[in-house]
Amino acid sequence: MTETETFAYDVVVLGAGPVGENVADRTRAAGLSTAVVESELVGGECSYWACIPSKALLRPVIARADARRVPGLRQSVQGPLDAEAVLAHRNYYTSDWHDDGAAQWLDGIGADLHRGHGRLTGPRTVTVTGADGGQKVLTARHAVAVCTGTDAVLPDLPGLAEVKPWTSRNATSAQAVPGRLVVVGGGVVATEMATAWQALGSEVTLLVRGKGLLGRMEPFAGEFVAEALTEAGADVRTGTSVESVTRENGTVVVVTDTGDRIEADEILFATGRRPRTADIGLDTVGLEPGGWLPVDDSLRVTGSDWLYAVGDVNHRALLTHQGKYQARIAGAAIAARASGVPILESDPWGAHAATADHHAVPQVVFTDPEAAAVGLSLAEAEQAGHRVRAVDVDMTSASGAGLYADGYKGRARMVVDLEAEILLGVTFVGPGVGELIHSATVAVAGQVPISRLWHAVPSFPTISEVWLRLLEAYRDN
Repeated sequence: MTETETFAYDVVVLGAGPVGENVADRTRAAGLSTAVVESELVGGECSYWACIPSKALLRPVIARADARRVPGLRQSVQGPLDAEAVLAHRNYYTSDWHDDGAAQWLDGIGADLHRGHGRLTGPRTVTVTGADGGQKVLTARHAVAVCTGTDAVLPDLPGLAEVKPWTSRNATSAQAVPGRLVVVGGGVVATEMATAWQALGSEVTLLVRGKGLLGRMEPFAGEFVAEALTEAGADVRTGTSVESVTRENGTVVVVTDTGDRIEADEILFATGRRPRTADIGLDTVGLEPGGWLPVDDSLRVTGSDWLYAVGDVNHRALLTHQGKYQARIAGAAIAARASGVPILESDPWGAHAATADHHAVPQVVFTDPEAAAVGLSLAEAEQAGHRVRAVDVDMTSASGAGLYADGYKGRARMVVDLEAEILLGVTFVGPGVGELIHSATVAVAGQVPISRLWHAVPSFPTISEVWLRLLEAYRDN
């Protein structure tokens, strides 16, 4: 019988995705010994099955769409995409699903990597079970950070497992283009993957249970994306639920609640995420397995003085950039507490801050057109009790939009708090608007008064001049 090894650290991090990596980076920079536990690939969901591969698939799609809107260029890009080259490009950016480089980076910052499944087995204690069944016990003097992310949720449909449906992982890692693809869902994963695979040659049918796409954004965002998907050849059906799914002689057969029968080669369910917390030993420290972990603004789990939950698992914002932001806050907070330094909410540089904001959260949906938003939508602001006004302008009111693309279509909205005269939320839809959202994030996060925004002069002729049009519309109405 192999003897169980025990290792002592200042900090133990469960999960080596971008969130866990950033926690480890901050704690190591503060001089704290740190262990990172990972059961799959160092680099996590984002690097191999989400952000990176999906955007590698989408970039050629968007570049071609933009080129087709430019006089003198459109005739040169009328042919199909080279799907084989696009998939190879995607494979390159995932390092062919090898994590040697990411593991070397962890080693370079001085963090110890323990491969295997990590479970809490008591306060400040993590037991790691390796692929060979061997076990190690890691103890943490100061903190354990849970950075295990989320898994895709599949609906409870009889026989679904035999169908072998796609989740987001399959959709971003597939090595061949399916002839026909059914996508179930109307959120970010569903719309992005419908955009990518339709452009790569699939016949896409998008089944959306709700009234429209991108339900967490302003309604017009989903309307623009649905219109563009339809124009590209996708069959977009809203108000539609899946009643049954079977696979017959290799063909997926979908029956909807309206009685329609749809045949496809593959089916992707993009119907939500759940926290990866069911089997990490939460019960050994008095917590309910499988649930989201509530935290304070230093990312410390409610009721604990040593356990942190960073990124998706706390359900504040299921976005890589927000998770990395939280990781920087959590790492600084762990280091500060370890050295006995008070946590300061007013610290402007975040060295000892406890200000993991979850209100000014930006997001970009890389469809064609792009949709980008930060802060509250009009409905969310009104529901929260703010006295607000929505200011809308057409993106083509900025000269740069017309120069960017013939037939440019898009819309911008800012939600103004009428009492404080600051922005509570901003939404853009249109080609290239993803690069506009950080200016909106600065305005919302910084609570910049509209009177000062007038002096943030956009360069001419850029699409950013839409900011001036928004301010003029607010002044004149």
